[in-house]
Amino acid sequence: MTYVARMIRKNKPFLEEAWPAAAQSVSYVAGAWVVQAGVDFDGSDLDVVRGHFPDRRVTLDGDVITVWPRLREHP
Repeated sequence: MTYVARMIRKNKPFLEEAWPAAAQSVSYVAGAWVVQAGVDFDGSDLDVVRGHFPDRRVTLDGDVITVWPRLREHP
């Protein structure tokens, strides 16, 4: 039998209200927030995150919501 550790990691002390209740882990990777859940997020979860990041692209892919980094402007 394989044991799978269930890790809940939340790197979000100042953004607690920005994430849906179903969020199990929140990571910050290369300027993007990646939010994962054990079940699929729905449109209302996506709206919660978009409400906290109105100037960023936010996408939903099943059990993952990604807040993409801001685009860099070329000089």
